[in-house]
Amino acid sequence: MKAAVVGGSGYVGGELVRLLLGHPEVELTQVTSETMAGKPIAKAHPNLRKATRLQFVPRTELQPTDVTFLATPHTESAPIVPGLLDGGSLVIDLSADFRLKDPAAYAHYYRTERTDTALLADAVFGLPELHRDQLRRARLIAVPGCISTAAILAVRPLAAAGLLGARPVVIDAKSGSSASGRDAGPAGLHAERSGVMRAYAPAGHRHTAEIEQETGATVALSCHAVEAVRGVLATVHAFPTEPLEEKGLWQLYRRAYGEEPFVRLVHEADGIHREPEPKILAGTNFCDLGFAADPHTRRTVVLGALDNLGKGAAGNAVQCLNVRAGFPETTGLGFLGLHPV
Repeated sequence: MKAAVVGGSGYVGGELVRLLLGHPEVELTQVTSETMAGKPIAKAHPNLRKATRLQFVPRTELQPTDVTFLATPHTESAPIVPGLLDGGSLVIDLSADFRLKDPAAYAHYYRTERTDTALLADAVFGLPELHRDQLRRARLIAVPGCISTAAILAVRPLAAAGLLGARPVVIDAKSGSSASGRDAGPAGLHAERSGVMRAYAPAGHRHTAEIEQETGATVALSCHAVEAVRGVLATVHAFPTEPLEEKGLWQLYRRAYGEEPFVRLVHEADGIHREPEPKILAGTNFCDLGFAADPHTRRTVVLGALDNLGKGAAGNAVQCLNVRAGFPETTGLGFLGLHPV
């Protein structure tokens, strides 16, 4: 398949380019950037030196391809998607523009009015663990956000089993600085970010809408910035309608994810890495899930860890492509991470 990446000079775009250059079934033909047009890819992504001779091109020079990945800021994908679809391209959008089905949710969380309700309805939420069958027929795939992915995979088995009732789940999410993108503004300066444990969205974070849409749970989400460059750790506090012991949690999560190639259950009795740890997931497409039962408060704790640029963005997008195109789902996503790092 011939592929193009729109918005390839950012962190997510660079991760897409890295993965697609190593994908045996994909030929990357174009990468766009308005600010770096005419410059080699390695000017933005030095890890890709000698990996490609491609140069960035402006979006106006974009040619039809089999699949177009959109690594654009929110609100920039929606205007160009119809033309790409009309040109016959499969579109995989990594912005938030098509993740939500309810136009009112965009008005509430993104302060944007959406009238393209047919496209919103047509888009498939790009999480293979939940929507694999729909992805096989999709023409527009909306890749979820990084915090959303970790939280949805953590919450979904509890919700699907009917164990949450009307009780809300509390999610405490921590993310690394690359989740803010290359142009993070003053909050991303080293002097402001170094050593930080900053609550930047104690309530009302946009990813709340995605998590609620995909799990059916009522979600109380708080988000924190931490000093790590890559990584998301979502800690879910749930209060099930019936007590859950760890044996029951193992059974529940094994049923949900035992056959999934990129979800691993991590809950060990000893050692350094007894629970999911984002650091060892850098560059991978894994989401590691762990859990604990707290009989003192009848609480269930579930942990979801991933690389925000990997399973939280570009890796998941490539996994969606593999499902849609009929490639083995792990194609081009075999990197196992590094330790120590």
